[in-house]
Amino acid sequence: MSFGELACTYACLILHDDGIAVTAEKIAKLVKAANVSVESYWPSLFAKLVEKRNIEDLITNIGSGGGGGAPVAVAAPAGGGGGAAAAAPPPEEKKEEPKEESDDDMGFSLFD
Repeated sequence: MSFGELACTYACLILHDDGIAVTAEKIAKLVKAANVSVESYWPSLFAKLVEKRNIEDLITNIGSGGGGGAPVAVAAPAGGGGGAAAAAPPPEEKKEEPKEESDDDMGFSLFD
């Protein structure tokens, strides 16, 4: 994330927190008041984002998007009873770890 993006992000959050409508002009004015120079297209991009998305949703769902690392739960089909078994996760296999040999088995100890 560039410095301009970060400044516009903070400006959007400040405006939203104060209950002020988020517009490109207000973002640019707030960024300028903070003595930060950004590319001229950043405020308008962030204003368009805020028009289409709710900031509250973006804040509360911060860890749910992207990455693809989180497992996805699959819902069972509502129509038939046979599909529930197919949606169940496979049982986890338990692996036995080999036991480590203790120092007593070697016939000497560290302190003898």
